[in-house]
Amino acid sequence: MEKMILVSACLAGQYCRWDGGTNLVPEIKKLVDCNQAVLVCPETLGGLPTPRKPSERIQDRVINNAGDDVTAQFRTGAEEALRICRESGCKQAILKSKSPSCGKGVIHNGLFDGGLISGNGLAAQLLMDHGIEVLTEQEWLASHSADS
Repeated sequence: MEKMILVSACLAGQYCRWDGGTNLVPEIKKLVDCNQAVLVCPETLGGLPTPRKPSERIQDRVINNAGDDVTAQFRTGAEEALRICRESGCKQAILKSKSPSCGKGVIHNGLFDGGLISGNGLAAQLLMDHGIEVLTEQEWLASHSADS
């Protein structure tokens, strides 16, 4: 039996991005089509709607571009993503880069100007803190093409 991988739902073509769009990566969607992936969107799992105001991390908080603190929803979504990950037996996650939920290594800077800073999204950090290997879609694609 193949190992299940936790995947940001937007990467598999679900319309759950903040702007109602998707970040479809066909190679990642194939994991779903082959029943090798479990989809999550921590932001919607935390109760936020689609579409929603864009949000960015500012230190330990997540604020949307209207100035509303949405940290509680992001934390709830991160905890739910971890629960789903554990229930599904996932040891690896492919998460959307730069996201305040799913970003790994680099996230938006909190100024809503497109700038980036070092850091992790809340869900990515929680998963890593619990021993889950987190890859961005670019990292996964690079390692996947190396395997081919």
